[in-house]
Amino acid sequence: MPHATGKMTRPIHVLRTRLPRLMLAIFVMLLLPLLAAAQTEGLGSWNILNVKYAWSDRLSGFAEGQVRSLRFYDDFHYYEYKGGLTYKAMAGLKLSLGAGRYVTYRPGGDFVEPRANDEFRLWPQVVLESSLGRVRVEQRYRWEMRYTSFGYRNRFRFRIGLAYPFGPMKDGVRPYLLSGNNELFFTDNEPYFERNRVQLGVARRISSTVSVQLGYLHQFDYRINDEIGRDFLVVGVYVEMERTAPSAPRTLQPADQ
Repeated sequence: MPHATGKMTRPIHVLRTRLPRLMLAIFVMLLLPLLAAAQTEGLGSWNILNVKYAWSDRLSGFAEGQVRSLRFYDDFHYYEYKGGLTYKAMAGLKLSLGAGRYVTYRPGGDFVEPRANDEFRLWPQVVLESSLGRVRVEQRYRWEMRYTSFGYRNRFRFRIGLAYPFGPMKDGVRPYLLSGNNELFFTDNEPYFERNRVQLGVARRISSTVSVQLGYLHQFDYRINDEIGRDFLVVGVYVEMERTAPSAPRTLQPADQ
């Protein structure tokens, strides 16, 4: 009987060790046709560097920079830098306050003057988190107070996303994360609906503090104003640091653009 049990458990062990590679292969197979289709229309790049520092389990700060291009690492037209604080009010509820500068240039080259828009944003945010088994569900509500080149504007954003961590546990963390989300943008002026943004991505933790992300983002604009381009290859680097050792196992988080 012990011998038979060993024969049964060996395929299960092999499946567990190979599952992360299999899931990554499936994701890449799904992602490549999207990128190929987008290339015919023009595929841009969406590059992110995000740094997070946690003072405690409840309070953390973040800083982020982004650079975007309308073609594959060419025709750079947009950059932003922002920062803020996040407070975990209770399990499943996070409150944030952020601010930043967002600059858009006209298409046709790399940061071609004159600027199409130069704005400062202040944004409070509420994030609700829950779980369905291992799948994490996130609902994000953000109000953007925008001081643009064309005057003050309000914008309201709602994002819903799913994230699935997988791979063998190491130091209490699964090293891979598949994620997808859809975000809607609204204003308080007609026609009210402004934009829809869909993103698929995979992230990999490469050290105790650094994770990298690769993904595809598509957005539809009802009326182009502060962002142009429809399809982007997303490349992100995320750094997480903590003042003290965490009291609970760390979890790889989906991107928070």
